[in-house]
Amino acid sequence: MTPMFNLSIVIPCFNEEENISILIERFFSCSFNYSTELVLVNNGSTDKTMEVLSEYTSKYTNISVVTIAKNIGYGNGIFQGILAAKGEYISWTHADLQTDICDIFTALKILENQENKQHCFIKGKRRGRPVFDSIFTIGMSLFETIMLHKWLWDINAQPNLFHRSLVSFFDEPPLDFSYDLYVYYQMVSHDVPVIRIPVCFQKRLYGESHWNTSLANKIKFIKRTIIFTLELKKRIKNFKHL
Repeated sequence: MTPMFNLSIVIPCFNEEENISILIERFFSCSFNYSTELVLVNNGSTDKTMEVLSEYTSKYTNISVVTIAKNIGYGNGIFQGILAAKGEYISWTHADLQTDICDIFTALKILENQENKQHCFIKGKRRGRPVFDSIFTIGMSLFETIMLHKWLWDINAQPNLFHRSLVSFFDEPPLDFSYDLYVYYQMVSHDVPVIRIPVCFQKRLYGESHWNTSLANKIKFIKRTIIFTLELKKRIKNFKHL
């Protein structure tokens, strides 16, 4: 497929009706120098997210919506958005505005200066997070690094940016919050150079996190991540024996 845009930005949206207008305003404030499409994924929202999205798709040809009837996971939202993307480069970030969508264009400028633009992965590195969250991230990063024998740090940081040809590495990805871990690991495993850019992490303006709301939810997240890590490690081991 011949890319129709220079860049596709995929954003999964689950009950983000209050954030979408601000998100799109920020998108247009920093995308004017690029041929960019915004792929907004209505990931099974139960609020007025779809109504708000429809207002924008009727006005702009570079904003499209992928609708998922039932939310089966954050990763599925990103994966379906990538399948619909028409850009040469693919990126994703969150709809909660905690990391600025304009960070993606900072990443794109860095990518454009690389010798091999098609074989490079740009990923954010969060700054300004609460102490407890930072400690949690350090613990999970060390766990994944030890378990998977690859240096993996601040795994869930946004944004992520790469050439669409690297999507070929995404074989049977997870559909939950392990998606970022899976993609990061695949890039490192295929010797794709990883460049980290500092991003300012901000408080939510509207809505609430769908996982980072309590210690109990953090524990559930840890359990799911550990289970996926063990499955991924088993898959790697089996592949080596083929």
